[in-house]
Amino acid sequence: MRTLLLALLAALFTGLATYGQPLSDEAEISLMTSDPHEGEVFTIYGHAALRVKDPAQRIDYIFNYGIFSFDKPNFIYRFTKGETDYQLGVTYFENYIAEYQMAGSDVTEQVLNLTPAEKQRVWKALLENYRPENRVYRYNFFFDNCATRPAAITERNIDGTIHYHYNPAPRTFRDEINYCARRRPWLTFGCDLALGSPTDRVATSHERMFLPVNLREAFSLATIENPDGTSRPLVARVQVIQAPEVDEPERDLWDTLTPNVCFSLLLALVALSVGMEYKRKRYCRWIDVGLFLMAGLAGCLLFFLSFISEHPCTCPNWMLVALHPLHLVAAILFGVKRMDKVGYYYHFINFAALSMMLAAWPFIPQHLNTAFLPIVASFWLRSGWAFSRSVWIRK
Repeated sequence: MRTLLLALLAALFTGLATYGQPLSDEAEISLMTSDPHEGEVFTIYGHAALRVKDPAQRIDYIFNYGIFSFDKPNFIYRFTKGETDYQLGVTYFENYIAEYQMAGSDVTEQVLNLTPAEKQRVWKALLENYRPENRVYRYNFFFDNCATRPAAITERNIDGTIHYHYNPAPRTFRDEINYCARRRPWLTFGCDLALGSPTDRVATSHERMFLPVNLREAFSLATIENPDGTSRPLVARVQVIQAPEVDEPERDLWDTLTPNVCFSLLLALVALSVGMEYKRKRYCRWIDVGLFLMAGLAGCLLFFLSFISEHPCTCPNWMLVALHPLHLVAAILFGVKRMDKVGYYYHFINFAALSMMLAAWPFIPQHLNTAFLPIVASFWLRSGWAFSRSVWIRK
């Protein structure tokens, strides 16, 4: 049934695009923004779409630039590399609202104050975007997403200029996304780990419209300067489609075992291992093998994101000082007793690098998640202990 409905809808819009059927004087175009809600990872950022309503033509559709599929080949690799392709989808207004009603997310409709000619241009632009050869686009979380596209298509198709009287307090890109993920510490940790220092640039007020809630506020304050010098508000009227309350998601184990808790426990275990080795005068090489193997794998991911992927704001990333692919080589060295002397020098270099990193921690031009500190301290402690062991070379 769903496949048939999509096929019929695609055929309908192909016909409309072919014949260029104009909208009637009753037509309205609205910005639809849904509130963030707990559910999937991507729902905590909210969503934005455009509604085209024309009772005379029996048109009431939502144009949604946030459609993607997990079923595409190599999705995880493509997502990591920054080659995630989203597409423009079209659905009936009732179906779109029903989805957010079930999720407990309110949807705000801002009917745009457009002239008939402007509405027609936006309508034609949307139909052109929906053509099979145009509907897929390369998604970019900060600069080309479900919120930036409706803003851009509105800006390009009006007579005059939109002035956004939206001047919020300065915030960085990281501030914005971390606020959205404030109830998900592991998601915040992952974003802080993957995104480098460019994410800590203060975003302009227009750039901050990449988040739907910011776009909604910006539209509510915006005015259109007409060619004759007069102005009009961008939004004619607002209505909120409220959703029934839904049960809060149950807390699970990872809500308790936060990154701070887990990596503080790691630091405690590393300190305990150093104490036991000191007491027993015995080196347990498999501790270093395991720790540096994990650090090397994490470093490979950071290296890939920083230097190979197309994601913006990932390079430079100062966590590469602590987590980098060379740790995989070190893990092999630590597992071979004949390579202890080389391993000793590796520990010396690592200890020196991490000592400088810890000393410069407050001055590093990148937000470092508080959970990073016990991670870096763990490897600093193991390398410092190895460096201090005078019997290392003779073993």
